[in-house]
Amino acid sequence: MSVAEVKLVRWPAEAASLARYRRMNVLRLLVVEGMAEPPITADVKEDWVRPPVSKADLLARIAALRARSDVHAGPHVDPVGLLRYGSRSVTLSSIGTALLTRLADDFGVLVPREELLDLLPGNDGDRNALDLQIMRLRRRIEPLGLGIRTVRGRGYVLMPQDGA
Repeated sequence: MSVAEVKLVRWPAEAASLARYRRMNVLRLLVVEGMAEPPITADVKEDWVRPPVSKADLLARIAALRARSDVHAGPHVDPVGLLRYGSRSVTLSSIGTALLTRLADDFGVLVPREELLDLLPGNDGDRNALDLQIMRLRRRIEPLGLGIRTVRGRGYVLMPQDGA
């Protein structure tokens, strides 16, 4: 596994670079200069320090930023049907790959039933076929610490299991 790169950004002097790195979704450690106010953010991929900072403290802050980002990383489904979440993975059927790819794209967000029904091959509007696939997927992804929550009459949400 590769170590995520952390971009050091002088704040506020390199505000344009910060905006670019945010769009790129990379890890960022702001070095807040002088008496400047650090930006307030809830983004787990961003943190800040104020100089002077020791090398040991800087390395510790970078390590903490990487660890925090890893914890909040969502699941990923590769094209051949391998679902990865954290350090674990499971293989999926072709139907499971299609459904979980869509759910993982909006990890933690409601995906409407109709969108998932459209992913089933030979879909003739059979809602029970989707329910059966979701039941199978729940059992398959449980060892990863993932679950699929039903929002009755609306759709499904892929999310970490309680306590995971």
